[in-house]
Amino acid sequence: MTTERPPASGSELNRRNLMKLSGLGLAAVPGLAACGRGFGGGGDDESGDGVTLNMVWWGDATRAEKTQAALDIFMEANPDITIEVEYQDSGPYQDKLATRFAANDAPDLMAMRMDSLREYADRGALLDLNEYGDDIDLSGLSENAANLAEVDGSVFGVPAGLNAVGFVIRKDFAEQYGVAVPDGYTWSWDDLAAFAQGISDASGKEVYGTGYDVQTLQNLVVWVRQQGEDLFTEDGKLGVSAGTMQAWFELADGMRQSGAYPPAGFFEEIGGSADQSYIAQGKLASQIIPTNNFLGYNEACGGNLALLRIPGETQAVRRGQSVDCPHLWSVAAASKHPKEAVRLLNFLTNDPEASLATGTTRGVPASTAVAEEIKDSLEPDDLAATEYLMGLQGEDLPRSYTYPPGGSAIADFLDVIAVEVEFGRQSPADGAAQFITEATAAIEG
Repeated sequence: MTTERPPASGSELNRRNLMKLSGLGLAAVPGLAACGRGFGGGGDDESGDGVTLNMVWWGDATRAEKTQAALDIFMEANPDITIEVEYQDSGPYQDKLATRFAANDAPDLMAMRMDSLREYADRGALLDLNEYGDDIDLSGLSENAANLAEVDGSVFGVPAGLNAVGFVIRKDFAEQYGVAVPDGYTWSWDDLAAFAQGISDASGKEVYGTGYDVQTLQNLVVWVRQQGEDLFTEDGKLGVSAGTMQAWFELADGMRQSGAYPPAGFFEEIGGSADQSYIAQGKLASQIIPTNNFLGYNEACGGNLALLRIPGETQAVRRGQSVDCPHLWSVAAASKHPKEAVRLLNFLTNDPEASLATGTTRGVPASTAVAEEIKDSLEPDDLAATEYLMGLQGEDLPRSYTYPPGGSAIADFLDVIAVEVEFGRQSPADGAAQFITEATAAIEG
């Protein structure tokens, strides 16, 4: 049973739209139309000649155009396979995917969220790629990348791309207000606070120094690791302590009280695109973003962004950053054409032409060989993000564990608790205690 909590207003409950890009690296773009049959399933998947595969993901029209370019290359080389594609805004995607599975109408190949992988895998809903070793080559994936979809020795997906979280700082604001950009490899959380305070003070709070999202799980995961813990453990338990959660809330709360971080209620629901972000609007000087979105953010900020590591990496008990992915590609166990679906997945993973077509919209190619082969063709900002990611892959980083069943619900009540702490209706200590209680109940059922 979960503990009672004070009610929050609807606008506060919706604040997670503020920086959705900081979590899984995916924007919630309104007004997207689905392709093919529409993201609702139904119909016969046989086209008469050859095989028809149904492939679904979330994203916007730009991602759809790039993905289709890659699929056209595949279908030209595999005329016996037709691919029907459907894409959907990230918000309703998860519910619609669950509806498809409940109706026994699972897509053949799908975008799978990291926080949902284990729940689908434990139900036997996803194909174990280990059983199709002759059809897909995963040898080009680093150990960190290969482990992302591993559950109890089985592999239930392949990263659609790799990314990490990084801190971006507006160099033009740093210069304008006379505050030095910290060393991105060695800076601490205290250095972030000092930088942010300098910007806020010098600008008269016309620009706040920083404004990262406290309730985005990926940001929290990095902090927790830096304290020597794991949000989720390898055996599917909650690994974070109340003390670490309290320190996470206090970190932002302390900067908020000093004026380095915006006051309570500053962040309202905004669009998820880079040009709609607070840093692009000139209201923030720094924030956390997924690295695969660096190009879009830097363009929106007039080319003024510096991409830094997360603070505290050299001072912490251990490294907090890791190699992650915006989403996985998974094949349904119930697919009528598993070999063809795996063949398509192998193409998306290992063919440089596929990655050249899709670009870095989903991150750096999971195959290190493919990433190395295409990097010279990338835009400068995409190249910077790719080199950032490839640098991390060569370092000794902690592993990202799959979310346990029930783990996907944690983001919802973390959002509510973080807002209560933000507005002072709950202390960081009480918020941390409530988080531990509710997270434990969600995971242990």
